[in-house]
Amino acid sequence: MIRLQKTLNNGWLKRTLLFATMDFGAVAGGFGVAYLLFYGRIPSGLDLHTLELLVFVVFLCHFFWHAVFRLYHLVWKFYSYREVADTMKGAVLGFVTWFPLLFLVRVVPHDFPAGLGIVAFGAMLIGFGGGRAAKRLAYEFFGRRQPHHRQRVLVVGAGNAGEQILRDMTRNSKSPYYPVAVIDDDPEKKGTYLHGVRVVGDRTVIPRVVRDHGVEMALIAIPSASSREIRDIVRRLREAGVRKIKILPGVTELASGHVTLMDLRDVAVEDLLGREPVQIDLGRIRESLAGKSVLITGAAGSIGSEIARQVARFAPELLVLLDEDETELFWLERALREHHPTVNLHVSLCDIRDQGKVRWIFQETRPQVVFHAAAYKHVPVMEAFPEEAVKTNVFGTKYVAEAAIATGTERFVLISTDKAVNPTSVMGATKRLAEMLILHKNGGKTAFMAVRFGNVLGSRGSVIEIFREQIRHGGPVTVTHPDMRRYFMTVSEAVLLVLQAATMGQGGEVFVLDMGQPVRILDLAKEMIRLSGYEPDVEIPIVFTGIRPGEKLFEELLTAEEGTEATTHEKIFRAKIRCSLDREAFSGILKALEEAAAHADGSKIRALLQKAIPTYQPHPSRSYAITWQKKPGASDA
Repeated sequence: MIRLQKTLNNGWLKRTLLFATMDFGAVAGGFGVAYLLFYGRIPSGLDLHTLELLVFVVFLCHFFWHAVFRLYHLVWKFYSYREVADTMKGAVLGFVTWFPLLFLVRVVPHDFPAGLGIVAFGAMLIGFGGGRAAKRLAYEFFGRRQPHHRQRVLVVGAGNAGEQILRDMTRNSKSPYYPVAVIDDDPEKKGTYLHGVRVVGDRTVIPRVVRDHGVEMALIAIPSASSREIRDIVRRLREAGVRKIKILPGVTELASGHVTLMDLRDVAVEDLLGREPVQIDLGRIRESLAGKSVLITGAAGSIGSEIARQVARFAPELLVLLDEDETELFWLERALREHHPTVNLHVSLCDIRDQGKVRWIFQETRPQVVFHAAAYKHVPVMEAFPEEAVKTNVFGTKYVAEAAIATGTERFVLISTDKAVNPTSVMGATKRLAEMLILHKNGGKTAFMAVRFGNVLGSRGSVIEIFREQIRHGGPVTVTHPDMRRYFMTVSEAVLLVLQAATMGQGGEVFVLDMGQPVRILDLAKEMIRLSGYEPDVEIPIVFTGIRPGEKLFEELLTAEEGTEATTHEKIFRAKIRCSLDREAFSGILKALEEAAAHADGSKIRALLQKAIPTYQPHPSRSYAITWQKKPGASDA
């Protein structure tokens, strides 16, 4: 008895019984309608027994084909065009099965009118589809009329993404959003309807629509929109009084073409400062990575983790994640196993300064492609601890490069920085030295190359993360100098261009990514304050703190001596790098640097860096020590 009760409580069984009962009623009703039309009466006597047999045979035929098309497994209120098509296919195949069968096995008398069977089928078809669409139609007619406790939403974009978002909102009775209007810049869409919501015009009508429809929130559903378009839309929405604005991720961030309400997020500064969508030769990247063993150092960092996510898309034979941050490595592995369960992952908890372990990992995994992203990057901290910058950025790179050569790695890609150009910081100088090191290593079976770019939006420890934290605590937001400018790009854009550059290099190149126009940090701070719903210098103050040791007002991507050469990609250039030291002199400097780093001799380290890199201009007058200021009233204990 208990087993029977559990079976009856099964959702699948209940749906099957419900839809099968509806189909039986459609078959019986179809023949009933046909008899009424042909004879003007409901059959009785012998005709009634014939009709019962007819209904039973026809129902079995339709039940079989409906089961084949899974019409007993659909979710009732989500009955859509696809299920309508399946219903028609199942009904037609059922008719083709039972119509000749009735005459072949003499289920009906020889004088049974064929027209009656055809009319009955037409009535059945209406019953099959109508029964399944009933709940969906009821929801469409009555469900959307109750927008209680739902925010009135303006949807920007009437393309595929906008249509899917509207469908999700109108279907889901628990959705917190109630769409009141759609805008789209395509004039041909004006006056049309998407899921019962009218396209009222282009973005110029935003103020009127917001006022007339009482819009409380806007959803930007244009994944292919450029940052310039997004900035303009956001500006118009703000001027119209809309403060809550959500957006769909860009096309490079979406896992598939299908979008839902779960993909919506708040507009971020990355959306406003990003640039035009990057054109990438995915086929060429896939050819260079598919079936290969790929190792990523610094895999748990902002750049390294994005490289790992992108590489996983191209089906490598083995993906090796090397980092010393156990927590971030744990989360990265978990995310990759969830989204790319077929990728063979190898996680290595390792410091790249451990030469022996680095060599052992390379021998075990035999990587064919290496992305070397591990580095110390915080300029003020490296000014205070130059020996650590040398040990990681220079000798860590040396150990990884030597292990790559020893195990026959095909390609080695160093992730470099714009701070390596005319460096004024230890961090920039050590990254420039790392570039020189791999160029000296090039020439054998391993093709060494570097890719140089600027700041990544939203990376750990970046100015954006600092601003977010300061705004969260009510300010003040600290900016070093009103004219401080930096190049920025999104992490997905940077990594896609790195992967593209890796396919182009033959060995010995330093590639430079087109970073667009530099962004004034003060403007960035103001924009982030506005995105958080505050007014800069009114509700959240901005304070200038002065340039820190090793910093420059403007970063450069190329020295005047270098220049660039164009490549086959419009956003990737090749720097004309010339090493001022021969191999013997360079080896001598490395040996001296190793000794100076071992003794934490900052002055000697800077002198050796300046000898290796004539354009390096340190600031000896500045204090490089990190000091901790005691709060007033705090004890020394």
